[in-house]
Amino acid sequence: MGVREDMRTFTLQEAQTLLPLVESLLKRAQEAARHAAALEAEQAQVAQRIYLLGGMQIDVSAVAKQKADHEKAVSAARDSLAEIDAIGVQIKDLNKGLLDFPFELDGKIVLLCWLQGEPTITHWHSLEAGFAGREPIDERFHEKGRPQ
Repeated sequence: MGVREDMRTFTLQEAQTLLPLVESLLKRAQEAARHAAALEAEQAQVAQRIYLLGGMQIDVSAVAKQKADHEKAVSAARDSLAEIDAIGVQIKDLNKGLLDFPFELDGKIVLLCWLQGEPTITHWHSLEAGFAGREPIDERFHEKGRPQ
């Protein structure tokens, strides 16, 4: 995974300040994704019943409304995720609520790592290590201001 030259980096303070906004967008995306998944499950059940019964009469307007609701939910999830991405925050796992904020440490990009439910950003990891390589934030991150 190469590092983009235009990748935005954050200070720890900037990432902490953005956390409430990003968490709100994340929750909106999760709710929309759950709603879309529930509608998909309903559609699959109807399709299964039609298959098992060899056909059946369906309410076309109800199916059309459900399809429109599904498309709206998918669009809402995509829009919220796009907003997070536009800020420069990386979405690693939507279901778990795992987000990374790029940070420059000693001339290298590392990731400030936040998992939904954590009150603040308290861990980081290298690009290569991923979540399994999370380490507690130390004084180097608190001293770090905006790169020159």
